[in-house]
Amino acid sequence: MVQYADGLMPHGELTLRTLAMPSDANAAGDIFGGWVMAQMDLACGIRAAERAKGRVVTAAVKEMAFAKPMKIGDTLCVYSHIDRVGRTSMVLKVEAWAQRYLTDRMERVTHADFIMVALDGEGKPTPVPPED
Repeated sequence: MVQYADGLMPHGELTLRTLAMPSDANAAGDIFGGWVMAQMDLACGIRAAERAKGRVVTAAVKEMAFAKPMKIGDTLCVYSHIDRVGRTSMVLKVEAWAQRYLTDRMERVTHADFIMVALDGEGKPTPVPPED
């Protein structure tokens, strides 16, 4: 049974799971924050492209602070949900959680808002289509 630390539970849908490997860490075994952020960006790209039914790019990331470290062997679980849809952009709420190595313990590592923009075939902003 999964145990969530600090009384928190993930919000959104599980969008990406991946294993933190030694090549993703510093000499002390802490996973680079940039690696975590890159995985969050991948998850946003998946979720936003599904919603936009096409190409999207990251326009901005709002304030990200790391509450807990990731370690080699932890499984990074990225949860996302679309919070708002504008004409050509979307705001996604994203949370990164560490499932600690060989345990059921989950701890939230960080969270942020990612702003994604839908693009047409020429790379120009295009309207996000209405939901089905």
